[in-house]
Amino acid sequence: MDESDESGDGGRPQPGAGGRDPGPGKERQRRPAGPGGGLLMGRPFGVPVYVAPSWFVVAALITWVFGGQLDRVLPELGAARYLVALFFAIVFYASVLVHELAHTVAALRYKLPVRRIQLQFFGGVSEIEKETETPGREFVLAFVGPLLSLVLAGVFYLSMQLVEPGTVPGVLLAGLMISNLIVAVFNLLPGLPLDGGRMLRAVVWKITGKPMSGTVVAAWVGRGLAVAVLIGLPLLTHTGDTAVQTGGMETVTDALLAAILAGIIWTGAGNSLRMARLREHLPELQARTLTRRAVPVESATPLSEALRRANEAGARALVVVDPEGTPKGVVRESAIGGIPEHRRPWVAVGGLAQDLNEGMRVPAELAGEELLDRLRATPATEYLVVEETGAVYGVLSTTDVERAFLAAMKRPGS
Repeated sequence: MDESDESGDGGRPQPGAGGRDPGPGKERQRRPAGPGGGLLMGRPFGVPVYVAPSWFVVAALITWVFGGQLDRVLPELGAARYLVALFFAIVFYASVLVHELAHTVAALRYKLPVRRIQLQFFGGVSEIEKETETPGREFVLAFVGPLLSLVLAGVFYLSMQLVEPGTVPGVLLAGLMISNLIVAVFNLLPGLPLDGGRMLRAVVWKITGKPMSGTVVAAWVGRGLAVAVLIGLPLLTHTGDTAVQTGGMETVTDALLAAILAGIIWTGAGNSLRMARLREHLPELQARTLTRRAVPVESATPLSEALRRANEAGARALVVVDPEGTPKGVVRESAIGGIPEHRRPWVAVGGLAQDLNEGMRVPAELAGEELLDRLRATPATEYLVVEETGAVYGVLSTTDVERAFLAAMKRPGS
């Protein structure tokens, strides 16, 4: 499954995260890479590939189901059928990895950073950190995944011609051909967060000139697909002669599978809308408008005196300077709050300041994703905002940025 990197992270600013879309084989979603990524398997093209714990659950399920099918086709295998089925599960997910690598290579070709690839429940996710700049690139980036799955299906089909049907290699190759064909076809369905939805978004974007319009159309088509999967998949597997042959457990399994797939598609479509709306409002996050007025104070200045000067000037931040007036640090708001009022005359501001490094000097003209990328590159609680001339403009607090970020998330898209 391939869900787009449009999901965000609990409402906190996660600048530039990106990815490809879901279907049985891939998922592209914006999530922070970290220890929760799972088991690191390698770094093809310099991009880490993780296997999530949920993959082992699905691999066990595939082994059990495919093993049961092998018992009907090749009963002479006995218990060894489950080893063959496990091999099938591993090769199938290797095919999913190829699908994801296609997105990754295309993204790197367009100079879009890829945070990681993760194999997980119902497929994989390519976490691409930035959006494409043109609808043409968006279309190509989405299409290469299903294209590679179709190519793999063709390779497995041609390989079937070289082996005897009804043998272990013949059954394995047939299963891999069919599974890759399903992955390709499913991901080509024209609704977010599937690859076909990204392609539809690119087409509408090209026609209207508005990426947001493309996202809205593709997301609502995706929600329609979710409903169709929820209702149609169980009906499709229990019509005609198959309905007579199907047991109660299989009926429950198919209904559960349909509900899971529908839930993934519906949620992914909603996430795509939410992140597109956020991206539309990101330019409103401007360092200049979010900056707090600051007063300069020397390191030895008592905190009470520094706060008095700030109050007189109508400022909300303190910048520590040397005797020549050069900024050396920014007083942390959290540190001020931790000092009881009766002790403030005896505490120097220098001990409450965070020393400035180059990454903590933010140009006043930064805005949108560029601003968020700059803050993420150098994590801190406060930043010194400077003009092009190097003059101090004020102090930017991450608290203010986060508050503006959440406000942008709540505003309706245009």
